[in-house]
Amino acid sequence: MIAAEPEKFYHGFVLGLMVDLAERYTITSNRESGFGRYDVILDPVTDTDDAIILEFKVHAPDDEHTLADTVQEALAQIERKKYSALLEAKGIPQERIRKYGFAFKGKTVLIG
Repeated sequence: MIAAEPEKFYHGFVLGLMVDLAERYTITSNRESGFGRYDVILDPVTDTDDAIILEFKVHAPDDEHTLADTVQEALAQIERKKYSALLEAKGIPQERIRKYGFAFKGKTVLIG
């Protein structure tokens, strides 16, 4: 499954911003890890950088009251679906895995 229709734009936009990180990270998108498909994982090339998991959510006013609620849902999904499993299998400890939820609402974004 590819990113949900409303999230595709934001997903592509953020991936485009990461082009300059290609020397420091292996950047993968929409691949299986744990019990689902993560949005983006930045797997560090060296031990000097932390791994990063990004999950994107478009604010759904019927499900979440605020953008902060949407961020919390993105972070909960990372945990619930165990997206860090791929990184942990490579020997990256939990304390070196950063997890970020992105909540989008039009031109407004909240990252947590």
